[in-house]
Amino acid sequence: MRSPSGPPVRQDEPASGLGPTRSPVHASSGTRLGTARPRQEGPTDLRLVPPALAAWGTAALVLDAHPAWALGLVTGCLVMGCLVAVGLPPSARRTRRARVASWPRASAVALLLCVAAAAASAGLHGADLRRGPVPGLAREYATVTAEVELSSDPRLTRPKVRGDHVAPKAVLIDADVLRVQEAGGTAVTTRAPVLVIVDVHAASPGRFTDGRGRSPWLGLLPSTRLRVSARLAPAMTGGDRVAAVLRVRDQGEPEVVGEPSGPQRLAGRLRAGLREATDGLPADPRALLPGLVVGDTSRITPELEEAFKETDLTHTLAVSGANFTILLALLLGPPGLAQHVERRGLAPRLGISLRGTAVLGGVLSLGFVIVCRPDPSVVRAAACGAVALLALATGRRRSMIPALATAVLLLVLYDPWLARSYGFLLSVVATGALLTLAPRWSAGLRRRGVPPRLAEALGAAAAAQALCAPIVAVLSARVSLVAVPCNLLAEFAIAPATVLGFAALAAAPVAMPVAEALAWCAHWPAGWIAWIARAGAALPGGGVDWPGSWAGAALLLAATLVVVLVGRRLLGHPWWCAACGLLLALAVVQPPPLTRAVTGWPPPGWRLVMCDVGQGDAMVLAAGAGTGVVVDAGPDPQLVDRCLRSLGISRIPLVVLTHFHADHVAGLPGVLRGRAVGAIETTGFEEPADQAAFVRRLAAARRIPLTRAAAGEQRRTGELSWQVVWPPPSPPPDSPSRTPPDSPTWTPPGTPPGVLPVPPPAPEGPNDASVAMLVRTAGLRLLLLGDLEPPAQRALARSPAAEALEGVDVLKVAHHGSVYQDPGLIRRAAPRLALISCGEDNSYGHPAPGTVAALRAGGAAVLRTDRDGALAVAGGGGELRVARD
Repeated sequence: MRSPSGPPVRQDEPASGLGPTRSPVHASSGTRLGTARPRQEGPTDLRLVPPALAAWGTAALVLDAHPAWALGLVTGCLVMGCLVAVGLPPSARRTRRARVASWPRASAVALLLCVAAAAASAGLHGADLRRGPVPGLAREYATVTAEVELSSDPRLTRPKVRGDHVAPKAVLIDADVLRVQEAGGTAVTTRAPVLVIVDVHAASPGRFTDGRGRSPWLGLLPSTRLRVSARLAPAMTGGDRVAAVLRVRDQGEPEVVGEPSGPQRLAGRLRAGLREATDGLPADPRALLPGLVVGDTSRITPELEEAFKETDLTHTLAVSGANFTILLALLLGPPGLAQHVERRGLAPRLGISLRGTAVLGGVLSLGFVIVCRPDPSVVRAAACGAVALLALATGRRRSMIPALATAVLLLVLYDPWLARSYGFLLSVVATGALLTLAPRWSAGLRRRGVPPRLAEALGAAAAAQALCAPIVAVLSARVSLVAVPCNLLAEFAIAPATVLGFAALAAAPVAMPVAEALAWCAHWPAGWIAWIARAGAALPGGGVDWPGSWAGAALLLAATLVVVLVGRRLLGHPWWCAACGLLLALAVVQPPPLTRAVTGWPPPGWRLVMCDVGQGDAMVLAAGAGTGVVVDAGPDPQLVDRCLRSLGISRIPLVVLTHFHADHVAGLPGVLRGRAVGAIETTGFEEPADQAAFVRRLAAARRIPLTRAAAGEQRRTGELSWQVVWPPPSPPPDSPSRTPPDSPTWTPPGTPPGVLPVPPPAPEGPNDASVAMLVRTAGLRLLLLGDLEPPAQRALARSPAAEALEGVDVLKVAHHGSVYQDPGLIRRAAPRLALISCGEDNSYGHPAPGTVAALRAGGAAVLRTDRDGALAVAGGGGELRVARD
């Protein structure tokens, strides 16, 4: 209180030296826990933020530093901290005013001490990568026998297209080498973090029969000890907590020498029970629910994973603070009521006191960490989730900034490698956005008439997206324009899916039917989340390419700031807001007529489009409005899907796969995504076998008929017609009217009278078995040669269809314009336009300069996707036009 004419005095002291002493009265305007009104908050305390950020930056830098440099930094910071501390005035401990005056100097001491602690911790962790014999053996690529302890769940690599084949799958496991013995040497005890790579074909021949990589290696639990024979190699990339790579030899079943710990066995049983409980669900919920609950993404398909990336919903597939927040919210009740007498939630309904609720929350936290694996990422998620929940539950968001800074500081000191983790950065930034920007934006929306619950959800989603989008852009070189609405629509389903999923996980070990019933209930919200991701990813303008660098991130942050400042002014003008919303919706949906009018792509009357899919082939033949015949699918589902979306293709009567090399078929999931497909036609030469099986699985899963192409086949759809000119058909094996296929006088069906029979050459590989087509559309003739090599090209030039190949309008050059071309076939075709599909700066040297020169010498105009992008051929009759995207 304030005296009438003097400075403020404390109520627990007499106003003068005379008079009785009053009982102490606290001036705080807040109330104790359990009352009906929350406490009043003071200004935000930011003193812990600089030390936390300094420790974070120090840890990121010192991990790669020489130990002497790290020791010098620690010593220097300690000395400077002592000198600053000695300079503190003695009165700093006596009066409040003196303490306030000394805060800057005390903050400097705290910052120096935190930097010293971070440097010491990072120096010790970084030294683990250089300690012991493992790094030296790795530089020599030594073959060793090692005993390792697994520190993570095994994971299967995603298939990657390399040239014309798919790189073999491998099982990746983080582990620590405990003992290592070189051939002919003695065993040495050590401890070094390594990345174990097990080639699935070499490790378990015959076990990968279902296409999902089910291997005994994938069933191993963290903390299991193995003995392996392997070759050491240096770490593939710098900056990771890996001292070396341990590539395991072919040894079938892993040799287990130590069983996993009790908590890990319990976590493994719970996770396996959840997978079993979800086995009978539809594909998307079956894959998504384990990932949503405990971060088990082993069933997530590349297509679904890409959809979640496109919509910035990837955080739902990883163990994040949101999982933990939802569980504790179920325990504590609605946000803001945890300290009120009318608090709700399971704990008060069960009569548990606040202190008992805190203990129960701690037990729940421990269980969450055990089930989701007690590795640093889960500990980080639990810590950040607890901070966010504490802010929401108490309503004291301002005071949570120091709590978040404390969590960051302790986690970085505990595990300095988190300082280089993008996941950690995204978690901290998202939590900070929820504590700082989201409340202000929500309040602003409420003042403008937005309902409170919608305002809070919209403010949280927009704030998190605004601060996290620049970091995501660095990782993916793409910015999602549908992230906020997709996250808003998915948010309502995340809580029920998570709660029901955890209930199914808990029930599975004791009552599987109950777990299956709970999983069945959870599959509805999980399916909704997957549908949102797929629908958002299918929008043509759902994302835009962005520079994938920190300069690009700064540019995006500046653009976001401009949008926020402009948006604040527009909120007061509903008509302007509606106009901007309509423009954004049109940019995202991109109606084909509007897109064609603005960009000129695709050109009117287009007949053939060669998509730019990198080092591979993918073409589309126009067959009517929204309809096209697709010839090959390229190596990347995302690229071919983007091409088809830009053309407005929703119906595909036929997909022709010229042969089974990965650069022609690996993108097939992108062709099938969201489109009605009538049939898939392939060559009869099913090599490589793994890619042929891949196509058969996709066709069977979508119930699409699978047929084989053969020379002489003719088809028509609308104005489009085509004839298969290669490969020759295989005669029925028991046909009495024909000589055996290996006979040199065998005559293909449909050969005109008087034409000498040509023996079908046995293909030397998949390229020579490519499906070649002669296409007729609007008076144009197009010859598509797949990847035919010179032997098959020469046989085609002498085949019964050779006369029809003369003087074509457009030639799709065989095998990406490689040097292996038959000059006779090029002279016979004499195209007006030659199209070459190849990737920029590809390692094969495609197209060969000699091939390009030969085509131009024959009078052809040569265009190529690596320089010209996607190419569209339009016109009719004698007119031929080409447009570039």
